[in-house]
Amino acid sequence: MSFTLHGLAVSHGIAIGHAHLVSHALLEVEHYVLPGRYVDEEIVRFDEAVAEVQGELDALMAGADAHAPSELTAFIDLHQMLLADPMLIEATRDQIRERRCNAEWALVQQMEHIVEQFEQIEDAYLRERKADIVQVVERVLKVLMGHPGHPPKHGRGESLIVVAHDLSPADTIQFKQLKIGGFVTDLGGATSHTAIVARSLAIPAVVGLHHARELIREDDLLIVDGTRGVLIVDPDARVLEEYRLRRSALELERAKLKRLKKARAATLDGAEVELAANIELPGDVAQAKAVEAAGVGLYRTEFLFLNRDGMPGEEEQYEAYRSVAEAMNGRPVVIRTLDIGADKNLRGVERLEANPALGQRAIRYCLAEPQVFLAQLRAILRASHHGRVRILVPMLAHAHEIEQTLALVGQAKEQLRARGHPFDEGIEVGGMIEIPAAALALGVFLKRLDFLSIGTNDLIQYTLAIDRTDEAVAHLYDPLHPAVLRLIAQTIEAGRRAGLPVAVCGEMAGDPQLTRLLLGMGLRQFSMHPAQILEVKQEVLRSDLARLRRKVARLLATDDPGRLRQGLERLKAI
Repeated sequence: MSFTLHGLAVSHGIAIGHAHLVSHALLEVEHYVLPGRYVDEEIVRFDEAVAEVQGELDALMAGADAHAPSELTAFIDLHQMLLADPMLIEATRDQIRERRCNAEWALVQQMEHIVEQFEQIEDAYLRERKADIVQVVERVLKVLMGHPGHPPKHGRGESLIVVAHDLSPADTIQFKQLKIGGFVTDLGGATSHTAIVARSLAIPAVVGLHHARELIREDDLLIVDGTRGVLIVDPDARVLEEYRLRRSALELERAKLKRLKKARAATLDGAEVELAANIELPGDVAQAKAVEAAGVGLYRTEFLFLNRDGMPGEEEQYEAYRSVAEAMNGRPVVIRTLDIGADKNLRGVERLEANPALGQRAIRYCLAEPQVFLAQLRAILRASHHGRVRILVPMLAHAHEIEQTLALVGQAKEQLRARGHPFDEGIEVGGMIEIPAAALALGVFLKRLDFLSIGTNDLIQYTLAIDRTDEAVAHLYDPLHPAVLRLIAQTIEAGRRAGLPVAVCGEMAGDPQLTRLLLGMGLRQFSMHPAQILEVKQEVLRSDLARLRRKVARLLATDDPGRLRQGLERLKAI
């Protein structure tokens, strides 16, 4: 039966493919008693499921290429060990024999027993290992219940559509290793990690669907319209053909954009504009180079720290940062220091905070853990010997945070001099403007830092008092709120007067609907996902800066959201 669901359009395009459910199989387990003559068969069924999962993990390990994150192979290795653990496997067989119960229920009972023991452990790191046990059990349950972990087969011209209740940053980083056609989630907003990863891969996505995970079955045929925020389940032949034609037209438009790769990014009246790339892993550099990005405007280093059991050491970080610096061949690489907290947490780092978005995150965490911070600073400094590297510090709000950070940069330099490691003595240090207090009191930023980068995702969140990961208020997230626009415009203008470069590296920078607005504010440095660069470049090439300045100045003077949006539409003609 065909039906349609409506959600938030967060990554444009059209995907047609079969559903692959990322489920919490634990919630779906039933309990039933077996006749005695079927007990041995049930144990065989269980053993076959374990063997199939072991085969999946072996295949994943064999298929991991040289660019795969080290945490991915460590994750697979740990799960292989757990699959051979008698406490989990042999004890489940015993449960089936003694209670004459189905394998799914026996496995969950044994898992809960083990998890309960882990919860008594005082060491936070070891206590977190219960999450790995749950993940292994999930894999086996999916096989037992007919939902294997490997992607389902799909027909010609159709791809895999990931359907989930929600996806964490750790989940989405793993999907970057696979060929995914689209994302569909019940939760999420315009700046959720599902949305950001989908845009970075130019994959259509619809989020905030509420009940998609419950209503969709494994291998259902889906149409994901990431432009209109529509999901169609089991479409009829007429609708399917219509969307295939629309998808072909969109693919043709994208193909035309590739002609702009070598074009100089400048407005009609000759103003040069820098279009840099945001990356999360060293492997993302290939995408940036493929579209001739001016450099890396934001390297999100926290993705080196996620989805693993321990912190990456200085050497591992240095190799990652060095590889990016060398690959960019002299183009600038802005490396953001560790930005964890809120919805990005490290395994084994347990903090109970009433509101994590307002807690010990980003630079606050780094200053509270100076040894972790110093190791990262040394790694970045060493990488600066291999290219044009800059340091970017997130979530600054206070003068003392800037002073402490600069003091630790100085300390890291002294440590490297003592070791004889070369680095760029004049490396630039910049700050992110993502807290309203920083945007309203820029004096110390302008005096002590070398450049600024506006993180619009968090700036909007904190200005409007909205948790952007909370679907209940996601609809209130508004990049065009007059207060947000004025903070951005004031920061750009203050940087211009002080002769300090200012970039925008949040999601606003990659939205072609907002390119002319930002140009009119005076922005000349944009940083976005590589997949968005050519579309934004097209808008830059069509813009007349002299006319834009006057129109945008009038727009910023209005408090009426309706008039502001009407004015934004009129900018498209300039």
